[in-house]
Amino acid sequence: MDKKNILTYEGLKKLEDELQDLKVVKRKEVAQKIKEAREQGDLSENAEYDAAKDEQRDIETRIEQIEKILKNAEVVVEEEVDLDKINIGCKVRILDMEYNEELEYKIVGSTEANSLKGKISNESPVGKALLGASVDDVVEVETQMGVLKYKVLSIHRSNQEAV
Repeated sequence: MDKKNILTYEGLKKLEDELQDLKVVKRKEVAQKIKEAREQGDLSENAEYDAAKDEQRDIETRIEQIEKILKNAEVVVEEEVDLDKINIGCKVRILDMEYNEELEYKIVGSTEANSLKGKISNESPVGKALLGASVDDVVEVETQMGVLKYKVLSIHRSNQEAV
């Protein structure tokens, strides 16, 4: 059985929009590129044709990936997330106790994770350690650099500002 892909509603919408764009817009664009390249004659040495076929393959691969993710998607209803403990779909403010630095993360499923946007996976070391923790709890995360300690400062819905 395939692994469930845990998504927030925002993540689901983003994937659905990307899939729609790939199927409706990108497929037509690449088909046009292939048609134009064919009209140039000899395909054996036609770089534009090869590039367009590669792009077509990449688009079809991505469509297949997204469809597989969506087929096994489990959407977290963020409004129903229990804010007593950290769970997927909530935002947390934590204190890095070594550097005395406040950090804010949204806990998401691995499909949506993007550390540059402050979205960490429930399967990442920090995400795993935070799951189930409450405000004022101190969690320890085993890393290659040693044990990191974080204190949970607040838990809130991702569509609300931290208090």
